[in-house]
Amino acid sequence: MKNYHRKRILVTGGAGFLGSHLCERLLNEGNDVLCLDNFFTGTRENIIHLMDNHRFELIRHDVVEPILLEVDEIYNLACPASPIHYQYNPIKTTKTSVMGAINMLGLARRTRAWIMQASTSEVYGDPQVHPQPESYWGNVNPIGPRSCYDEGKRCAETLFFDYHREHGIPIKVARIFNTYGPRMHPADGRVVSNFIIQALKGEDITIYGDGTQTRSFCYVDEMVDAFIRLMGSPEDFTGPVNLGNPAEFTIRELAEKVIDITGSGSRLIRKPLPADDPKQRQPDIRLAREALGWAPRIKLEEGLKKTIAHFEQLLSESA
Repeated sequence: MKNYHRKRILVTGGAGFLGSHLCERLLNEGNDVLCLDNFFTGTRENIIHLMDNHRFELIRHDVVEPILLEVDEIYNLACPASPIHYQYNPIKTTKTSVMGAINMLGLARRTRAWIMQASTSEVYGDPQVHPQPESYWGNVNPIGPRSCYDEGKRCAETLFFDYHREHGIPIKVARIFNTYGPRMHPADGRVVSNFIIQALKGEDITIYGDGTQTRSFCYVDEMVDAFIRLMGSPEDFTGPVNLGNPAEFTIRELAEKVIDITGSGSRLIRKPLPADDPKQRQPDIRLAREALGWAPRIKLEEGLKKTIAHFEQLLSESA
């Protein structure tokens, strides 16, 4: 008998780090899942374990190009999220954020689907307010090397709210802070994966600047839970809403934790801080607590142990 309550859900960027975990969770909850990815940063290895599920469908496609599908919900996660990847082709990065948003919003308008935008804490730039509440408009360089991502995501938020106001599309906007866990791209240049790979290989661990800049790290399972809670929230709750772990650590503290857990003999070395790199990053999650009943509980040490185990297996398989 056909299940008329089963949702048909599109996840763009579904073969990426966050997207693959979201696809897995949505399948486990009994939904039909369409995973759309152009494999610029996503990999088949992230979703290979889902391929035999008859409710999972993989579509190789770039969100910069329109696509016609029938869906009930859309999670728009498509966009490279690490500086190394989004600066590789900055024009393409901006196109992915802006044209991708236009195409997915057009699809949502046609199908009357609910749609969630994976925005980012980078919309706050190098913040002058700490911690960052959703009401803060940010301190962003519009012409710097990171602008393709920062401003692309800011423009995508603009598009989401304009489509909502003009066409009544049910939207959700999530501002995602640093997230980590298994299936992170080993060469994405982000601090958690960088430190773990360097520690496991016994290489020097590279700290940019003096290591006092701060970040807040959320384990991937908890971020996926936040996505699903946000999509399931009342229609009049649009966000934007900060999603992240408010526990704040310096980059040096993170490096020392990774060395301690791995038992590595790696040394810390310093290099110049990249342009426009934020000095502080900590989410104010009062809105997420109140509106979604959500707050992270996994401690950094616990999440790092799971992530390190994943990278240990990855390195042993490639040896």
